[in-house]
Amino acid sequence: MKNYKYLLLFFSITSFSQELTIVQANHLASLPIKCIQQEYPNKLSQMLLDSTEIQSPKKLHPAFYGCFDWHSSVHGHWSLVYLLKRFPNLEKKEVIISKLKINLSKENIQKEIEYLSKNHEKSYERTYGWAWILKLQLELDTYNEPYAQELAQNLKPLTNLFIQRYSEFLPKLLYPIRVGTHTNTAFGLSFAYDYALYSKNLAFQKVIKENAIRMYQKDQNCPFNWEPSGTDFLSPCLEEMGLMQRVLSKKEFFVWLKKFAPQLFNPKFSWEVAKVSDRTDGHLVHLDGLNFSRAWNMYHLMNQYPKEFAHLKTLADSHFNFSLSTIVDGNYEGEHWLASFALHTFEEKK
Repeated sequence: MKNYKYLLLFFSITSFSQELTIVQANHLASLPIKCIQQEYPNKLSQMLLDSTEIQSPKKLHPAFYGCFDWHSSVHGHWSLVYLLKRFPNLEKKEVIISKLKINLSKENIQKEIEYLSKNHEKSYERTYGWAWILKLQLELDTYNEPYAQELAQNLKPLTNLFIQRYSEFLPKLLYPIRVGTHTNTAFGLSFAYDYALYSKNLAFQKVIKENAIRMYQKDQNCPFNWEPSGTDFLSPCLEEMGLMQRVLSKKEFFVWLKKFAPQLFNPKFSWEVAKVSDRTDGHLVHLDGLNFSRAWNMYHLMNQYPKEFAHLKTLADSHFNFSLSTIVDGNYEGEHWLASFALHTFEEKK
């Protein structure tokens, strides 16, 4: 009964608040607090050369072993840093800081690098996990608390490794991956480009921009009606839009968008939210993520073109609110990662 009452409170605040509230922040923080040091259940995306490589998740990945899988652990850490920065009086603040310091120690990050340096693990978490590492790095870099700056320095060698991996991989990727799941190329480049801009890494900016334009500039009439596929958690059309919005000038992007997504210019454009039939199914619950992906990209678009796309606000809000309330439903299949998606959507709402 207590959880049910809390769900009603969370949903009532969610439905009418334009900004993240302390009630929402405390609840969303409770999810990664619970899982970043929870080793099982766990899904290892590991290639085994021999039996000596069969080890526990924590042994293999001492920094990012919780929250079911490596990438979800990374964005769980990002969620906690994001919330600590914005809510100095966050409940369990000291517990969160303690867990971050343990997980993101210099020694643990070095062990992650050793794992990723194996010849047969060069493509590990490409490019979804790579992108979330860069987002976590940006969040720590811009957090002025001494402990956060120390963690930023600890993480930096891993970040630099992934920057190198991006720079080597992108020219080899002759065709973009347009799926609605982890390997989506556009999503994997958006966070990377944000970090490249922040860090003033001109060479990294150049490799992302050149390859994004090479892969996507000629695209037209993205098939919105093909979404969603059954287990999407990213919008292939809108993630591509979000990336091109980053790498093109405002004028160039506007011209490109008219060819790529002409329907978005229609004041009566409508898009049904993605519905989840079973939130205890770890794949079907992906569709809540798709709703967040659509919402954050529409918010991102409206932030740059508020006059031209004001009509998308109701649509973005409906996608956001539809799935936001489900994060409190108690199902680990969604809880271990969806809080991060909700927070990134809040980040884009501004």
